[in-house]
Amino acid sequence: MRLPRSVAGWTIAVFGVLALLMGAVGLIWPETLLGMLGFEIPQTRTAGDYTGVFVTASSMASFNMGVYYLLATATEWRAFYRFTVVFRLVTFTVFTLAVLADVAPGAFFGVAAWEGVGALATAAGLWWDARRAGEAADSGGRGGAGTSNVEPSADAVH
Repeated sequence: MRLPRSVAGWTIAVFGVLALLMGAVGLIWPETLLGMLGFEIPQTRTAGDYTGVFVTASSMASFNMGVYYLLATATEWRAFYRFTVVFRLVTFTVFTLAVLADVAPGAFFGVAAWEGVGALATAAGLWWDARRAGEAADSGGRGGAGTSNVEPSADAVH
């Protein structure tokens, strides 16, 4: 696996690793994940309580999303980076509204904040990378690492 080649790539890589790890935690220790999110953990579950199913599905989605983010980082897939900014801001909004509407506990706002801060960090990274690319073009050289406009190569994923 390659290290990220841009500031935006690093933000995507960090989120990818954390999504993958949190997904694994939820799959292996679902009660730990529920506690981290601020949800109550009853001693016993009643019939018709599908919390375990929901945690398994959400954790598997998180694990998979981590893999997707890391793949995007390895290929420096900048269109994906931009896409994530928009949808992580949507996620921030939905999760915040869930807390405000008492659908989710207050501690769940941490998840919303993580999404919002992550989106803004990636947006700032994209801006910074574009700025560096402009400076490199103005100087006639590649400047710095020279990778801010790197597109995935045709053989990046084989």
